[in-house]
Amino acid sequence: MLLKLAQPQSNNSWLVVGLGNPGPSYQSNRHNVGQQVLDVLASRIGVNFKSHKTIALCAEGRLSPGAPKVILAKSTGYMNLSGAPVSALMKYYSVPIERVIVVHDELDIPFGDIRTKLSGGHAGHNGLRDIISKCSAEFHRIRFGIGRPPGRQEVADFVLEDFGSSERKELPVLLELAADQVENLVA
Repeated sequence: MLLKLAQPQSNNSWLVVGLGNPGPSYQSNRHNVGQQVLDVLASRIGVNFKSHKTIALCAEGRLSPGAPKVILAKSTGYMNLSGAPVSALMKYYSVPIERVIVVHDELDIPFGDIRTKLSGGHAGHNGLRDIISKCSAEFHRIRFGIGRPPGRQEVADFVLEDFGSSERKELPVLLELAADQVENLVA
């Protein structure tokens, strides 16, 4: 359901979306690494997430003095249905697709690698697929490598698992590096 929201005036803000699934049982999953990066950014800015019209948890602030406003958003729905909330937030905040950054997990990149990309396909990622279908493909991506599942493990099971113990040791530094990539795009 797409909600009609009042719109503030156009500005030079950025919308940063962290993909993930809602609720504490998913919080530490590989698939929720995008939302974990947003938690790091919110901590840096000193802001807390608040419910926004039931479609997302949002936090607003500036990453540095004089920098453009950043709207951090975590959908309150499941990742595969991320397109409608992103579209509604873009309209509400008057943010064009070129000023949207989506932070997400990436199977095709080894764990620990973090890459930035402008536009492109979804590479089988259903959250990206839905955003592309509802908005456009012309947004920035911070692709957080989680690697492929070992052996014959199903991809769906792998992405919905928590990071392994060796990965968890590296994760805090990697989340900071991914947050740095967001700051570099916004600067």
